[in-house]
Amino acid sequence: MTAAPASTERRRWHNWARNQECAPAHVEHPASEEELVAIVRTARLAGERVKVVGAGHSFTGIALTDGRLVHLDRYTRVLSVDRASGHVTVQAGIPLRKLNVELGRVGLAMENLGDIAYQSVAGAIATATHGTGRNFGNIATQVVGMRLIAGDGSIVDCSSDGEQEIFHAARVGLGALGIVSTVTLRCVPAFNLHAVEMPMRVDDVLASLDEHVSQNDHFEFFWVPHTGWALTKRNRRTDEPRNPRGRWREFRDRILLENVAFGAVCRAGRLRPSMIPRLSRLIPSSGRVEYVEHSYRVFASPRLVHFYEMEYAIPIEHTAEALNRVRAFVARSGLNISFPVEVRFVAPDDIPLSTAYGRATCYIAVHVYQGMQYQQYFEAVEDIMDDYGGRPHWGKLHFQTAETLAPRYPEWSAFQRVRARLDPEARFTNPYLDRVLGPVRPD
Repeated sequence: MTAAPASTERRRWHNWARNQECAPAHVEHPASEEELVAIVRTARLAGERVKVVGAGHSFTGIALTDGRLVHLDRYTRVLSVDRASGHVTVQAGIPLRKLNVELGRVGLAMENLGDIAYQSVAGAIATATHGTGRNFGNIATQVVGMRLIAGDGSIVDCSSDGEQEIFHAARVGLGALGIVSTVTLRCVPAFNLHAVEMPMRVDDVLASLDEHVSQNDHFEFFWVPHTGWALTKRNRRTDEPRNPRGRWREFRDRILLENVAFGAVCRAGRLRPSMIPRLSRLIPSSGRVEYVEHSYRVFASPRLVHFYEMEYAIPIEHTAEALNRVRAFVARSGLNISFPVEVRFVAPDDIPLSTAYGRATCYIAVHVYQGMQYQQYFEAVEDIMDDYGGRPHWGKLHFQTAETLAPRYPEWSAFQRVRARLDPEARFTNPYLDRVLGPVRPD
């Protein structure tokens, strides 16, 4: 047996938002698949649980453990590239931001991305992380093959051609099926995006929402609470050459305005919440921006302001009604909300625990600044989303349980069968997974 890598004992770990922490017995930093296997086998002999962490960007306790915490920060290589098929195999810990650059060097790109690129590939697909675009699925839909380390330390190769039942479930696996070792992605030729970003009245956005969503490859907007404004982003795939904003304009927009100035507004609002409605009126004042840039540089932006987030997936036809109910709640609640509410759209898919399973989907995400109370706001929004069969993002805060979630996923039992097959001893569970998936029930 290959020896497990040296580990650090009883060092506290916390996530990006610093709202989750644990004190694992061992912290591992493997650099090879053999070391991953050894970690699982060692943990099995010791009767310990194992959890894997990438960037720690989930807001839930999905990665917490008192057993062995496995960091994939030394497991970040691109292993193979087939430019003809676009299939690219990577180690599971590679951050999306690194992968984007590596793909660009060989003329490839991810078909779609979320609005940040800090996450590891494995973490992004495990939680059904997504971008926006009605004709494009979440990141997990771009997976064509995976290698997993099961609860007994065995290696499982799965794809649409082999171990189909496992592959079907494992693309959104919540870390409950094993350690993802490698991922093979279906990439596309590199492309540019023509981006237009501008404020609009939110009522105007909602009145012509179908047009905005259907006529742009990637459309999203952010309603600014306590105002009638929305910040809109329209991205069109194009063969036009790059025409970027320029270094100063990009630094001003993405760092100074979206992070430094916005962070100052949030800090001021935390000190004096009554100021938030007045400060919010400053947010839509950035004006119109238009540029052409590499796709990955448009999709993802720096996020230097820390926050807590909840996001719900609902059928796309309920977008306007649901958002207007959130707006009405904020207006009557007396709460002061400094963060815009983000609204995005994705295509349906067939992955059992994907939040977009079986339906064209709208995502509505609510945030509060780090250190501020969120429970009343998030619970109220969750109550609204429940009326539409809302499915919470697996890596963001919510209050659901296995009992409330199971009816929302038609293939819930199919996922549970795979979980029992790969992890009958519950090696990869933790309190969060016990809550949202229930206990492992071996056949």
